[in-house]
Amino acid sequence: MKLKLVIAYDGTAYQGWQAQKIGTGVQEKVEAALAKLFPGAPRLHASSRTDTGVHALGLVAHVDLPPRARRLTGTKLVLALNAWLPEDIRVLSATRARADFHARFNATAKQYRYFVWNHPAMNPLLRRTAWHVPRRLDLDAMRAAASRFVGRHDFRSFTANPGYERRSTVRTIRRCDIRKSGPLLTFVIEADGFLYKMCRAIVGTLVQVGLGKFPPTEIDPMLRRRDRRVAGMTAPAHGLVLWKVFYGRGATRIETSALQVED
Repeated sequence: MKLKLVIAYDGTAYQGWQAQKIGTGVQEKVEAALAKLFPGAPRLHASSRTDTGVHALGLVAHVDLPPRARRLTGTKLVLALNAWLPEDIRVLSATRARADFHARFNATAKQYRYFVWNHPAMNPLLRRTAWHVPRRLDLDAMRAAASRFVGRHDFRSFTANPGYERRSTVRTIRRCDIRKSGPLLTFVIEADGFLYKMCRAIVGTLVQVGLGKFPPTEIDPMLRRRDRRVAGMTAPAHGLVLWKVFYGRGATRIETSALQVED
C-alpha cells in the first residue's frame, strides 16, 4: 500500500531532510518512527531535499507499507507516528495514494516562503525562522526586482555548485511576491523546480536591492551572465520554509481507501 505523508519540521537541529552519513537528517527520524510501527519499512521518497537549517511546513513524501497498514485510519496513523517523533517534526496528514504516485517526480510545482524581520531590533520569537535585516529596505525597488525573476530563465547565476553535474539550470518561476506585515516581510517564490540554494540567492539579491546595492534593472543582466559571482549574496538558511508542493489533479488520491483523507 502506497502512502502519501505531508510533513512539517523545524530544521534548526538537522542537516536537511535527507539521511546523512555525518549529522542527522529529518528523513532518518521519520523512517525510525515508521519502523516502530512497521518493522522493515522501506525508505521514504520525498518531494524535496531541504538544506541544513531550512524548515518545512508542507514537504510531501511517499512510502510503501505492508497490507496490514490498511487497518489504520489516517488519523490513527498520524497520531502513532507523531508519538515516536521529536517535537520539532510532525506528520500532518497520511493519505493513501495511487500505486504509480511518486512524491518527487509527480510534483508540478513547489512554493517556498522566506521571512525577513526588517526592524532595528530583532523579534526574539522569530529568531529561528526569520532573517534579521536591521537597515530599512526599499520595498518598491525590491518588488520591481522580484517581478523580473518571473518566467522561464537560466538561473545559473542564482545557484551554488551542488557537487554534481546538472542537466539544466533552466527553471520557470510563476510567482515571486513580497508581502509586508509591519516589520515582517514574506517572500513567496513558486516555481516548477528549484536549484541548489536558488531561493536563498534570489532573496539575498532582493534584499541587497532593497539596501541600494543593485538597481532592480540589474536582475536581467545577472540572469544573462550565468555566473554566480555577478549576483547577490545567499540569504541565511533559517529564514526559508518549504511551504507547499503542488500535484496535478488525481495524481495522489485513489477513489476508495481505508485511510481517511486528511488534506
